Amino acid sequence: MGIVINQSIKNTIITYLGFIIGAANTLFMYPHFLGETYYGLTGYLLSTANVIFPLMAFGVHNTLIKFFTQYKTEKEKGAFLTFVLLLPFLVLIPIAVFGTLCYDFIATFLSRKNAIIFDYVWQIPVIGLCMGYFEIFYAWVKVHLQSVFGSFIKEIVLRVFITIFLFAVYFKWISPIVFINSLMGIYCAIMIIMFFYAMKVKPIVFSLKFPHNSKAVFAYSIFIILSGSIANMLLDIDKTMIAQYIKIENIAYYSVAIFIATVISVPSRAMHQITYPITAKLMTEGKHDELNDLYKKTSISLQVVGGLIFLGILVNINQLYLLLPKSYSGGVFVVFAIGLSKYFDLILGNNNAIIFNSKYYKAVLFLGLFLAFLAITLNMFFIPRMGIEGAAIATLISITLYSIAKLLFVVFKMKLYPFSMNTLFSLLISLICFLAFYFWDFPFHPIINIVLKSVLITMVYVFVNYKYVISIEINQVLDKLLQRLR
Repeated sequence: MGIVINQSIKNTIITYLGFIIGAANTLFMYPHFLGETYYGLTGYLLSTANVIFPLMAFGVHNTLIKFFTQYKTEKEKGAFLTFVLLLPFLVLIPIAVFGTLCYDFIATFLSRKNAIIFDYVWQIPVIGLCMGYFEIFYAWVKVHLQSVFGSFIKEIVLRVFITIFLFAVYFKWISPIVFINSLMGIYCAIMIIMFFYAMKVKPIVFSLKFPHNSKAVFAYSIFIILSGSIANMLLDIDKTMIAQYIKIENIAYYSVAIFIATVISVPSRAMHQITYPITAKLMTEGKHDELNDLYKKTSISLQVVGGLIFLGILVNINQLYLLLPKSYSGGVFVVFAIGLSKYFDLILGNNNAIIFNSKYYKAVLFLGLFLAFLAITLNMFFIPRMGIEGAAIATLISITLYSIAKLLFVVFKMKLYPFSMNTLFSLLISLICFLAFYFWDFPFHPIINIVLKSVLITMVYVFVNYKYVISIEINQVLDKLLQRLR
């Protein structure tokens, strides 16, 4: 766990710095600089691009991690990398042809409720393509256990670019329309930066010869396209569907609430950058006990850290919304609902990495297809009736059912168990802290109130978890920190 803890801490710090920048963008600059309509359009374009990017990447970013350790020589690795880099063109070319010929039909369908979408539909696959190839080059550095720089580009540089362009809108150097068009350039830029870093970490040697197991690689990529699309669909289909039933401004309100709730998943995102390739390696080598140990450690560590973040959000949520325009206030319920689904997914540890690197990934895929269909159906039912709160309910049900299904699959099929008695202790600690801090506030300005309550609940929560050694790994990190302070 040494390298996991080391790089996870660095990735967590980077990701939270990115979230601070993202918070400034999401909670202040987007609402005040860009306005509700163009903010909603931005959210729609990026969410829809995120839904289709696994297709644009042909699932290669996960395929590369799964199969890389099976190749021993540089020649074999070069042939494998060349093959996976070419695979996305199997879908890119047909999409380009179909999209060009049928653009008016597609754009008219997607913009039937919000006409502003029509002129920007073509940008969705372009942004999705940049997202896809960024993840492919990022996967290349991950397999060499160098995940920090990629995290820096994805979490900080991307948001800094967006901040710069938002300020350009504020100072009227560019219009909101130019900002929307600039999103493609921003995502293209970070893709190019990631490519050059990947070349620096390990030069990519291209080969005209395909790998010996090209059929297996191709088959796995096909399934990953579907499974990755399902996972992204469960995350972002709600924003896409909101624009089909209600005004696009509601995506702006929903995006703010989603951003706040998504902070809970930051530790998971940071840790998975390094645990994913390690999980793949342990499974390739058949080290079941070590894998089970890693599963438990990631679960309880993420639960403790995520629990603190979730608590911090919930006890301060009402004060936080006092800082936003009044039209955004309907998102409080969304934060609770989405936050709960994120927290449950968080405590499953490296569950996804285990499934996608196992021989059972195909079976889970079919379950995911059903749940994707369920998510679409629930959104179609709830959004017209309850607006963004309905979208949150649909997402909560879908993601929770999907997470439960994946957990049960790993437990019963692979005999791996993420939970222990400390899981229950951690839940009890979180519940008690929530009841103790949620129902009162300091009589100060919301920012001062948020800071004071956050400091107080952090001290109590960390002390109790440390005293009862809920997570050995977190205690070790705190011990090292205390030694340095002394």
